[in-house]
Amino acid sequence: MELYSSKITKLIEELSSLPGIGAKSAQRLAFHIINMPKERAETLANTIVDARANIRYCQKCFTLTDDELCPICKSDRRDIHTIMVVENSRDLAAYEKTGKFEGLYHVLHGAISPMLGIGPNDIRLKELIQRLSVEDIDEVIIATNSSLEGETTAMYISKLIKPTGIKVSRIASGVPVGGDLEYIDEVTLLRALEGRVEL
Repeated sequence: MELYSSKITKLIEELSSLPGIGAKSAQRLAFHIINMPKERAETLANTIVDARANIRYCQKCFTLTDDELCPICKSDRRDIHTIMVVENSRDLAAYEKTGKFEGLYHVLHGAISPMLGIGPNDIRLKELIQRLSVEDIDEVIIATNSSLEGETTAMYISKLIKPTGIKVSRIASGVPVGGDLEYIDEVTLLRALEGRVEL
């Protein structure tokens, strides 16, 4: 016997398909949405549809934005000679929360993982190398995760960039091995940034 009607069940199923949302959380969210004022539920639904339709990658750093360039790349207050390379936009946001990094970013959208069939051509490495050839960059800080994939990606990037004469550094090991940057506190991230070492 089914517990709920088909529309409620469908809503719970859709919500539980989101990352980090289990069956109980999905059920709670579903009932919260159902009990919202109709206008509020419509605003939520329209915001999701609008975001999906209009958010794209920044043409320069490849983070998510709703404009050609993200606010960081557009800013005239950033150090345009330093680029921090991160795996995803959540890692970029984690570093921005520290308020201490004043350079630009490059978002790879993944990491090299031969076991998962992800090679250098499957992430935004080609775009990084192209940026380095046209922009006046003094240092590339590699801030990939301290996982096997992150370390592999860091070493690969280092080997690509070193011959160009651009300084390449890696964030220090204040970040625990196997830890994802998005879940690490600002103090640890800041220590990792300040203690980076040249590769």
